[in-house]
Amino acid sequence: MPDFNKILTPGNVDEGWVNAIVDIPQGSSLKIEYDREHGIFILDRAEPAIFAKPVNYGFIPATKDEDGDELDVLLVCHEPIPTGVLVQSKVIGIFNFEDDGEMDYKIVCVPVDDRNSGDSINTLDDLGKRWKQQIEFHFAHYKDLKKPGTTKVLGWGDIDEAKKIIRECITRFNEEGFSK
Repeated sequence: MPDFNKILTPGNVDEGWVNAIVDIPQGSSLKIEYDREHGIFILDRAEPAIFAKPVNYGFIPATKDEDGDELDVLLVCHEPIPTGVLVQSKVIGIFNFEDDGEMDYKIVCVPVDDRNSGDSINTLDDLGKRWKQQIEFHFAHYKDLKKPGTTKVLGWGDIDEAKKIIRECITRFNEEGFSK
């Protein structure tokens, strides 16, 4: 499997879409991570079933977040998307999150062509208050059994804030790359 950071672009942020690679399908409690050195996905750990991902989880290639990894994506879709699938994704907002004292942003997206919803999801408000509460609860507590108190939900941001963070992560990747 190739290095996604070398063969894919982040997408077109100005037009409001990014490329997203799925690590963890919605509903999975397996912590799957992309190993860029070997170009494969690996099982990092098996999480407790009560902390299954409430949404598809992935990353934007050719980006580097403050935590040193690719910028994370929460990809909203009516079905789980398998590990390794590339999805052209419309940016609808950002989830601001801190993990072990480091910023760990999560860009919220939906598939660009979502015929199930009729392409009706365009902002975080379209997902509803309950969806946001579920995401906040998951990320506030998913490490409680091993490292309680190490995660902090910092709120939500709109599309413009998401684009700003994506651009910063593209710049960081272009200037620093990855050591391996």
